[in-house]
Amino acid sequence: MGFPDRIERTLEVAHPPEKVWAALTTAEGLGTWFGNDATIDLRPGGAARMTWTGGHTADMRVERVEKPTVFGFTWKIEGLPENDPRRTYVEFTLEPISTGTRLTVVETGFAQLPDDHYGKVYDGHTEGWASELGELVDYLDAA
Repeated sequence: MGFPDRIERTLEVAHPPEKVWAALTTAEGLGTWFGNDATIDLRPGGAARMTWTGGHTADMRVERVEKPTVFGFTWKIEGLPENDPRRTYVEFTLEPISTGTRLTVVETGFAQLPDDHYGKVYDGHTEGWASELGELVDYLDAA
């Protein structure tokens, strides 16, 4: 039996899709709720980078941009060698609802990991999305 390959979280936020889109796709937004600093070239094939206090960085490749409903990127899997080509794919889907926006984030690609690496990465990302999406809501509510 294989490992789960997908993490999916859905939440409803009391903000219009345009505001949520800006939080997900701008350097200011990403560098506030997701990292401590960010850059982004918002086009398929564009590069994005987030950095955190303490020196951790995440290099991303923008894969999908359908303003204001779908934003997707790939990023390196921590703990693998620097030249390892494996990535996970993260996709945000925004749906307008009467109270604001239904936001769904899906991350896939974990099944490609070796057994001894899978659990740590999958569990870390599962916990990470719970934490980061809480920070996104706090960012939107404060703005």
